[in-house]
Order: sequence, then C-alpha cells, then structure tokens
Amino acid sequence: MGRLLADHLRKRADFLRAQKGVRRSAAGLTLEICATPEPAAKAGRIRVGFTASRKVGGAVERNRAKRRLRAAAQAILTEQGIERTDYVLVARTATLTRPYDELLKDLAQILAAAHVKLESLAKAEMAKLAALAQEGAGDGDDAKRSDVRG
Repeated sequence: MGRLLADHLRKRADFLRAQKGVRRSAAGLTLEICATPEPAAKAGRIRVGFTASRKVGGAVERNRAKRRLRAAAQAILTEQGIERTDYVLVARTATLTRPYDELLKDLAQILAAAHVKLESLAKAEMAKLAALAQEGAGDGDDAKRSDVRG
C-alpha cells in the first residue's frame, strides 16, 4: 500500500461525525475516526482534521499543538491510514511537552487499535444488514404460506 494523500476536514459536521465514531486516547493525543461519507470518499485519499480546545492553552499553545499533530499525521497517517476514512486528531495538554518520537509512537499505537475497532464495527454492521435482508425475505414467504393454509 503506498502513501495516501490527505485532504483537510473543514466542516463542523465532519468533525461531529468523527466524534460519534471510534475514539482512542493516548498520553499525547486523542484520535477519532469514522468512514468517509460516500459523496466525499475518494480512492487513495484520507481526510484529516485537527483540533485543540482552550484547555490546551492560549492561541499560541493551541497552534503549536496543532502543528505538532499535523507533522505526526503526515508521518504516520499517510503510511498507515486506511483510504476513505476520516481522522480527527485532538490535542491534549501533553501534546505540547511530549517528545516528538513518543508522540509518533502514541499515534501509531492508537491508530492500530482504532482500525481494529472500526473493522469490527463494519463487520457487525454488515451482519446486521444481512440479517435484516434475510428477515425481510422470510416475512414474504410466511405471509404466502399463511394465505394458502387458512
């Protein structure tokens, strides 16, 4: 798998969708991921957003934290990300002081865990849809049988 290209998340709705998806945390950052909605999904691309609340610090500290997250995302997500997935990296107070190599390790570790969870959720969703389709097909047959019998 080659390097993926990354687009930026800019709309609030995209950040809120990722917030409802899979969330994993480490000492240096929090990662939220979800599948990219179909109209925006492109082959070979991921979408990435960055956020830092006022708990991280003033504007200067928040901007520094987001710059560090952007660098980490460029190094890790373009190599290990899954195409057609949205990623939001949330800064924590430790993002500012954590050594960069440990920040990269944090991101790689929680990224792997989040991918496992996202995959299991996707499989569960597919099983649920298959069960609903099977149930829908079974209902029609039962109605026909009851009409014939009675």
